[in-house]
Amino acid sequence: MSKNNKLVAPFLKWVGGKRQLMPSIVKLLPKNIKELNYIEPFIGGGAVFFHLQPKNAIINDFNKELVNVYKIIKNNLPELIIDLKKHENKPDYFYKIRSLDRTEEFNELTPVERASRVIYLNKTCFNGLYRVNNAGEFNAPFGRYKNPNIVNEPTLKAVNKYLNSNNIIVMNGDYEDVLTKANENSFVYLDPPYHPISESSNFTGYIQGGWDIFDQTRLRDACNELDKKGIKFLLSNSSAPIIRDLYDKYKITTVKANRAINSNGANRGAIDEFLIRNYE
Repeated sequence: MSKNNKLVAPFLKWVGGKRQLMPSIVKLLPKNIKELNYIEPFIGGGAVFFHLQPKNAIINDFNKELVNVYKIIKNNLPELIIDLKKHENKPDYFYKIRSLDRTEEFNELTPVERASRVIYLNKTCFNGLYRVNNAGEFNAPFGRYKNPNIVNEPTLKAVNKYLNSNNIIVMNGDYEDVLTKANENSFVYLDPPYHPISESSNFTGYIQGGWDIFDQTRLRDACNELDKKGIKFLLSNSSAPIIRDLYDKYKITTVKANRAINSNGANRGAIDEFLIRNYE
């Protein structure tokens, strides 16, 4: 990797973003990380990916609307910027745009318009989070921010240049399909939906249907397969006891993170999270 461009940064706020944990994550990365092909199957906001800025990478997410945003920024940035500039920071307009995924009109939107909608809603909704209900409909309320940065041209242009100047493959699908592309020259960073510490902290609204213990166990089995093949992985998750049990044969580091998505305000603040790896 050459010297990183600080403007290459997340363009969306995403649940469980890793920017605040970056020092802890960087400390645990393999010493030869620069020589490895980077794979991130749950890209989300991409904080770790954009921090590392690898030359060779595969990024993926199950959320097709999110992946569409990455593809449009890479391939159709001028059209995206034009479309973003049409949006208004007004409640009536916000709810009109938010409601599109409940209508037939949504299917008529172009990929550029869909990407523009996701960025607009993310920048203007309450708490700046992507959240959908079980029907896959965006349901975060209007945020009432005075001057949201809907069109962050410097960051979008820097991300566009980075994605096009390097060998970056963008995928949309199940994480196991992506993991089949990993080999001994790969490093895999996994940031799945976290297992809840308690019922009030259960937030998996950025993926339709959410995740449960069966999904967490399936992911652990996939990590075991990576380990058998000698592929290095680092995984983030909550400090729930079941996560410690699932990964008890691996190295588990406890770190502190500030999270503000708990429905109980008294439970917001610094909490323990796990960083789990299969290498020294």
